[in-house]
Amino acid sequence: MYSYIFGKITEIESTYITVEAGGIGYLVYTPNPYSFTVGESTRVFVYQVIREDENSLYGFKTKEEKEMFLKLISVKGLGPKMALPILATGSISGIMDAIERENILYLKKFPKIGDKVAKQIILDLKGKISISGIEATGNTSSYEELIEVLKGLGYKEKEIKAVVVKVPSDLSIEDQVKEALKLLLK
Repeated sequence: MYSYIFGKITEIESTYITVEAGGIGYLVYTPNPYSFTVGESTRVFVYQVIREDENSLYGFKTKEEKEMFLKLISVKGLGPKMALPILATGSISGIMDAIERENILYLKKFPKIGDKVAKQIILDLKGKISISGIEATGNTSSYEELIEVLKGLGYKEKEIKAVVVKVPSDLSIEDQVKEALKLLLK
């Protein structure tokens, strides 16, 4: 098992990077390949998946991303190929916050995540997820979450955008929804 590979990034593609270390080029699947730069020497935190039909490396810029990936793939029915897009499109604190608040709408916005898998993520990870150095505050994603909730209630994006800027960000998501609904009903 590998913890990380320190090497030079020699290639970047849409789903993977190639890291050259010790004269060997390692193909590493990563959530955001374009966050790396060709020619840079860097540490890539990796996780190796060995199965009957697969021997792959999944890599991350930070140890926290790797920890979140490991938590996600521990969920029943959620494999590495489904976990990567979650990390590519969501912030770690936003994902943690959605799990703790049981926000199925937020989780369903990720590719290949339906109702059943979103509920399974919450069931398997709620109360068990803590990543060193990251808090599930939700402040970074609270407006995204509020917008998703209001869309789910049937409001149009134009109406939502006009109201969301007037809602204080320091409120809980429940209070934000209440405030937004008051403003929408005026």
